[in-house]
Amino acid sequence: MTIDTASSKSTTKDQASMQHEVAPQKSVIRRLLDGPELMIFGSLIIIIAIFTVMAPTAFLSGINLRNMAIEASMMMILAVGMTYVIITSGIDLSVGAVLVFSSVASLIAMRATGSDAPWVPVLGLAVALASGAFWGLVNGLLIARARLTPLIVTLASMGIALGLARLMTGGVDLTGVPRSIVTSIGIGRIGGIPVIVLIACVFASVAGIALHMTRFGLYTYAVGSNEQGARRAGIKVDRHLISIYVFSGVCAGLAGYLTLTRFSSTTISGHSMDNLKAITAVVLGGASLFGGIGSMYGTAAGVFIPVVLASGLIIVGLPSFWQEVAVGIVLLAAVLLDQYRRRTRSS
Repeated sequence: MTIDTASSKSTTKDQASMQHEVAPQKSVIRRLLDGPELMIFGSLIIIIAIFTVMAPTAFLSGINLRNMAIEASMMMILAVGMTYVIITSGIDLSVGAVLVFSSVASLIAMRATGSDAPWVPVLGLAVALASGAFWGLVNGLLIARARLTPLIVTLASMGIALGLARLMTGGVDLTGVPRSIVTSIGIGRIGGIPVIVLIACVFASVAGIALHMTRFGLYTYAVGSNEQGARRAGIKVDRHLISIYVFSGVCAGLAGYLTLTRFSSTTISGHSMDNLKAITAVVLGGASLFGGIGSMYGTAAGVFIPVVLASGLIIVGLPSFWQEVAVGIVLLAAVLLDQYRRRTRSS
């Protein structure tokens, strides 16, 4: 019996030793899947390297790098709101249209004053944010209260918001943005860094802190992971979902206002792919379309992929519609990666 017991202990130790040797290999794979920022960064480096080889002078020029940083900043603001929405297992296809509507409403309000007073840009910002919040409230109420599917609700609001924006402008872009906000924000710099980039960094940082370090962020993950469980735990899920969609609308409104300062006019036809770009950035950053998983850090890494792709394709001379093809392919790859992560975690 003593020999058998010793033998059994020896066998158990051998098995534990073998498991210990195999465990690090699994943990590395798990770490890569659970922390996709490394994979995103590697993919981004490869894409940059390809375009650098194809057009080194143009792609790495100061103007192009600055433009990519600004474009990524604009997309980051949209992606911040989309991160919250996707973590709750929702979707918001209306962000691009809400951006356009908010910019149109903001500019019309500023032009209606007929004044160059310092308070006019503040009025424009308030109108843009309020417009975005309105569409977010509509989306949130229909999704949380009427129990409609987020895909259908935001698809409908996308069409309505964009249609109203075109009706308000007659289908043409409006000009007349106050020069003060164009020079101070649109083309302004602080320490050589574009003001728009600084605004996006601060905004994303605050949103990231709220997501990862506050009760509001905890509730967001809880709702996305198990809505019924969140209700049983006492979380007011309907109110929280409405808040999330309002916040997404506010992000689109802020992006619309910054668009005015950047281009000195509305850009009605320039945001048809913004919703897909924002979704792509969030999913590439590790968020799951099934909810409950995601991070602002991942979104910050993922937002550069579609921006660099779009810029590089233009520089190498490909027609503009190839940008849509590339973004669609990247989105499909991101969804497949999300599915692979889910299967790996459940195995």
